Amino acid sequence: MTASRVSEIAPGIFRVRDTCNVYVVRSPEGSEGPDGVTGRDGTSAARTAFAIDFGSGLALDHLAEMGIDRITDVLMTHHHRDQGQGLPLAVAAGIRIHVPPVERDLFADAEGMWQARTLHNDYNLRQDRFSLLESVPVHDVVPEYRRRTYAGTTVEVVPTPGHTTGSVTYLVERGGRRLAFTGDLVYAPGKVWSLAATQWSYTDNEGPAMTVLSCYQLMERDLDLLLPSHGEPMDEPRAALGLLATRMGQYVDSRRPYPWDLRDRLDNPFTALTEHLLLNRTSNSCSYVLLSETGAALVIDYGYDMTTGLPSGTDRASRRPWLASLPALRRNHGVTSIEVALPTHYHDDHVAGMNLLRDVAGTEIWAPENVAGILEAPMVEDLPCTWYDPIPVDRRLPLGEIFTWHEYEIMVHELPGHTLYAAAYEFVVDGVTVLVTSDQQVGSGVRGGPREVLNYQYRNRFRIGDYRASAELYRRVGPGLMVSGHWAPRWVTDDYLELLTEAGDELVRVHQDLLPLDEGEVVADGVLARIAPYYSRAQTGTVARFVVSVSNPRPSVEKAVVCLVLPVGWVAVPDVAAISLPPLGRGEIEVEVTLTGPARRRARMAVDVSIGDLHLGQHAEALVDVTEAGST
Repeated sequence: MTASRVSEIAPGIFRVRDTCNVYVVRSPEGSEGPDGVTGRDGTSAARTAFAIDFGSGLALDHLAEMGIDRITDVLMTHHHRDQGQGLPLAVAAGIRIHVPPVERDLFADAEGMWQARTLHNDYNLRQDRFSLLESVPVHDVVPEYRRRTYAGTTVEVVPTPGHTTGSVTYLVERGGRRLAFTGDLVYAPGKVWSLAATQWSYTDNEGPAMTVLSCYQLMERDLDLLLPSHGEPMDEPRAALGLLATRMGQYVDSRRPYPWDLRDRLDNPFTALTEHLLLNRTSNSCSYVLLSETGAALVIDYGYDMTTGLPSGTDRASRRPWLASLPALRRNHGVTSIEVALPTHYHDDHVAGMNLLRDVAGTEIWAPENVAGILEAPMVEDLPCTWYDPIPVDRRLPLGEIFTWHEYEIMVHELPGHTLYAAAYEFVVDGVTVLVTSDQQVGSGVRGGPREVLNYQYRNRFRIGDYRASAELYRRVGPGLMVSGHWAPRWVTDDYLELLTEAGDELVRVHQDLLPLDEGEVVADGVLARIAPYYSRAQTGTVARFVVSVSNPRPSVEKAVVCLVLPVGWVAVPDVAAISLPPLGRGEIEVEVTLTGPARRRARMAVDVSIGDLHLGQHAEALVDVTEAGST
């Protein structure tokens, strides 16, 4: 064995000194199965192993020295090149690659990052440009908060953001000891390999603060040995991590106007609004927990839990959901199960963690009927702030109806304004009527103070009368407490409800003054035609189906003519269509498009629209990723 390159640091676990420490975990003695070490007749079979990170691929040159016939899998702690520049060699050797869920695209679609990454006027300091130069095929993502077996060894996956947003730590038990493969979270007791890597945005401290939280969580895992990507093994994990948490906490405080008690955020993330209604004070958007006397919990919104800020960028690797507050929910509030999650609307900061909550905690997603479709198919409509993945809905909640969850009756109200696809929840808890209004408005609620600001965005499908309607809803419900998506809970007074009525009326007047209403009814976002799905994927040579919807802005019947505008070679049936639109009404046209020609990314199609004598031109577009036949 080459001592300078390979050493056995625990029974059957080897460190290969490469561009990073690559750890090779040999299958245990006597394990069985397709990757096992013992044949059914008792004879010796191929001895397998998995690797944690891969460096330049040097481990492949030392298999015999480690008593290994082949490596079956590589588990990546994060996406940086020093961890995985040799992954093409792993692919050539038939080794399966497993990566952190948040960072999958930085492995499987490195080209996408390199093509889209901002270069000019760049405020994004995340080290995603330390990604692979070329993409590699990813076999699977690792199951965060859960266990899976690789080469006969059970591995637990723990999210540990800090060095990167998506970093994970792998826990393995061997020889009666629990080993933690920590990537670049910690270099040595109280030290990190890189401070620059933890700076994810231009002025904030998300990465250093996340490092502190990750250290605290690993300290609770009863570890025996830390095995870093850079640095030497640490046989006093709790002390090493505790020292890093202390020092990094001091670093965070040195860059903030006031100290930030991260330990307290982890230990006590929830504030009681009433005895059975909690506010998660650590989440990016406010998340609320309704407690049942049975020990069950219902969560209203669940986006970015235990956040320390939002890193620069909107790519997948810049947004990390995790479940850091859940242990405190169980420990401090007696919660035995998180049964249901309710989204108020579809925006990522309110729903990003729901799939993880389902997978790990068994939580069901119950969604208002006007929100469910967006969650399940986020790219059908052209909407901002959608989550990257579909979120399956277990139960659709009708608007204007009550559903029962344990001892609570909850009314679902339609609540357009911030977005067309939103709902408010009304329920009574501890004798208080609560209305969850999410992101509708923010302000002092006091006459003479900062004005009440109505939080509307046109691309969210805002309509001019939405806030007038929401003010009427608030008056009908008469809540004692209104809780929002990003601001402090508000104990409601009649004067506050009157302020909201006045703000809704003023909003209507402002838009009436500014927009050409003499031309007919004006849609606030100015969009009278749309193509759905807005974004889709299809193979060349196949037929894709689209629905073109057209809205009539006039109080009279109008004829709409729609002409398809397509890439060269594509064929639409029909390519021109006419439809009669009722007064202020809407119509739909179904179109089949045959996609021909080479594969291409984001091929553009459009519709040229006329409504009566109003020629809108190429008013709406849609994007299609065209792939080669037979590809996925």
